[in-house]
Amino acid sequence: MSLPATMTAIAIRSPGGPEVLQPESRPLPHPASGEILIEVHAAGVNRPDVSQRLGHYPPPPGASDLPGLEVAGRVAALGEGASRYKVGDPVCALVHGGGYAEYVTVHESIALPIPAGFSDIEAAAVPETFFTVWTNVFERGGLQPGETLLVHGGSSGIGTTAIMLGKAFGAKVIVTAGSADKCAACVRLGADVAIDYSTEDFVARTKAETGGRGANVILDMVAGSYVQRNYDAAAVDGRIVQIATLQGYRIKELDIRPIFAKRLTHTGSTLRPRTVEQKASIAAALQEKVWPLLAKGQMKPLIDSTFPLADAAKAHVRMESSAHIGKIVLIVK
Repeated sequence: MSLPATMTAIAIRSPGGPEVLQPESRPLPHPASGEILIEVHAAGVNRPDVSQRLGHYPPPPGASDLPGLEVAGRVAALGEGASRYKVGDPVCALVHGGGYAEYVTVHESIALPIPAGFSDIEAAAVPETFFTVWTNVFERGGLQPGETLLVHGGSSGIGTTAIMLGKAFGAKVIVTAGSADKCAACVRLGADVAIDYSTEDFVARTKAETGGRGANVILDMVAGSYVQRNYDAAAVDGRIVQIATLQGYRIKELDIRPIFAKRLTHTGSTLRPRTVEQKASIAAALQEKVWPLLAKGQMKPLIDSTFPLADAAKAHVRMESSAHIGKIVLIVK
């Protein structure tokens, strides 16, 4: 296929508010060895994009300076040695950065076929949250059928994904969310229990819903004051997995005695800086264990809203309002 020399991309002019996201012309990226070039049809919007825009989450060495960590589209070109896909194949992918653009490169091992029956918009809402939830809840957290999963921020992109995957693999899922409407949306999606953290104590409710035992795995993106409360809400041998620190990463006082008494594990991870090989391993697990469920229609990402690529700033306003339920997606083509 004939490729243009340049493309439209959304750049971060300088750290700041949503208004610093501005369209500009960029040279077309060229796929390196083992990589593919994707013509982007849709791109997911995620909290790390906001952090990058604010100057708090710089791209890893060698990554694009453009925001955007997940895309869906069509293979437009192959780098040397790339053989997994052919030009024209529909794919979605987790990318190091550069997703807010008409074209982006990614190693072929981190790209996955668009699941059967999925639109480009739905497919673009999958990689970041599904990679994140799979590696943190199932690989690091070791969630098992019959266990209880507590998810904070249940109505977010991560939260809604964790509800679907937790239920699909046999767990009881309890979530927290900030309003009655958000709690209702989580229950409709499959959550067994939704706790409005603005009116209820999630520790007491989690214990009540588990016969006093607590949650086996806790997925937390809040940190701050939630750390102590997570320890209290966790079951014996519980695993708390930290993936963000929306309330701050410093804690003035923390009683760590529950770690000893309950034999707790408090771990965490980031996804973006991981190696190609590490991300490829997650992609392979998803394709084997989750993609068949997507193809059968057993779960689909919950889409909150879509915006044209040129309106990326408006998408970030929506993200920062925390009013969204599910994923925000940019339509590129």
